[in-house]
Amino acid sequence: MKKILMFWIFLVPLILNAKESPFNFLKYTGSARSSGLGGSFVAMVDDPSALFFNPASVATNADKNFSVTFFKHVLDVNSGSVTFFKNWEKIGWFAFSGSYTNYGSFDRTDANGQYLGNFSANDFSLGFSYANILDTNLFYGGTLKFISSIIDKYSSLALAFDFGLLYLMPEDRTSIGFSILHFGKQLSTFDGVQEPLPLDVRIGVSHRLRGLPLLLNFNFYSLANHTPNFFDRFLRFSLGGEFYFGEYINLRLGYDNNIRKYSTHSKDKQLSGFSGGLGIKFKDFNFDYAISQVGVSAIFHRFSVYYDIKL
Repeated sequence: MKKILMFWIFLVPLILNAKESPFNFLKYTGSARSSGLGGSFVAMVDDPSALFFNPASVATNADKNFSVTFFKHVLDVNSGSVTFFKNWEKIGWFAFSGSYTNYGSFDRTDANGQYLGNFSANDFSLGFSYANILDTNLFYGGTLKFISSIIDKYSSLALAFDFGLLYLMPEDRTSIGFSILHFGKQLSTFDGVQEPLPLDVRIGVSHRLRGLPLLLNFNFYSLANHTPNFFDRFLRFSLGGEFYFGEYINLRLGYDNNIRKYSTHSKDKQLSGFSGGLGIKFKDFNFDYAISQVGVSAIFHRFSVYYDIKL
């Protein structure tokens, strides 16, 4: 009980002091499966890519141990991520993760609009995770991340840490997850001005229904963001449902309330905030696809492949 109390004493100051960050690309690292479920993934188990939402999930992986994702943004912005984990008996579970975003090419001009060539911008992160069992059905995990952001000849480096807890209730077919993501410090700045990382606090639940092939997920996220009203923080939530058609086909639907509320005009939202996806399982690998809408014209596509690498 004392440990839980100290944990919350540590957490409250984080919630009250989170600010905007130039490293927001860290918020959008995820797989096609997580995107299809609206980003509601903090309590997910047995998925290598779940470590981006909760590093404690690494200790629950039992099937495929490798994942790679390609994320097609708008225009010529593209990104990708990769994860790999391995279990060493009596030591714990270890994982490697990486993500990369390229923003394409930009024209360089002078004050008069004279063309001077072009330049590019990209973001990169590299993470090393460890997870293990804390108590019966209670898992913990952490990820140390090295982060780089480059714009033309300017660059910034940062160091961050993710921490997560995951509690499983097998008899109830339920899991509860909690994580603190991107807690860290900028090591070098773009122009001498120190800027924060996008601290994110998440909590959620995952439940598989009895008598119906459906997995439900519900998450609160970005609880560390500042809001004029404290309770407005809880308007940032996502939910998702994964339907099982036999052993090999999954269909997914997701909803993100924050995207729905703020990304588009109230009279022209269309399907903004909604997402969907398809998962196909094969003997040697899994394939996932997801589509999501953020704003009227911004439609994102994600593709993921899972594979079991024998080492």
